[in-house]
Amino acid sequence: MIRRGVRAGRPTLVVHLLLEDESRLCGDPGPRAGFVVSKAVGNAVVRNRVVRRLRHAMGELLPTMPTGALVVVRALPPAAAAGAELVDDLAGALATARRKGRRR
Repeated sequence: MIRRGVRAGRPTLVVHLLLEDESRLCGDPGPRAGFVVSKAVGNAVVRNRVVRRLRHAMGELLPTMPTGALVVVRALPPAAAAGAELVDDLAGALATARRKGRRR
C-alpha cells in the first residue's frame, strides 16, 4: 500500500494514502485508517496517547475521505510533545495527499 500510494509529510507525522478502486475491495468499501507509532516516539504510555489522539482526529476526518481510501498515518518523534498541531498536521497532510492522489 505504501509503495503504490502517495505520501504527504508534516513535522509530526507522515500520511500515506491509496485511493483504491471499489471493485477491487472485498468487504466494507468505506475508507480505512491505520496507525504506526514506533518506539522512537516514546514509551508505551506516550505511544498510546499519540495513537488515541490520532484516532480521535481521524474519526472526524475519515468520513470526508472517498470510498475505498486506505490511509496509514506514521507518527514521528515530535508527535509525542505536539499539542493541537498534531491534529492540524494530520488534516493538512491528508489534504495534501488527496491533492496528490487526484493528479495520479
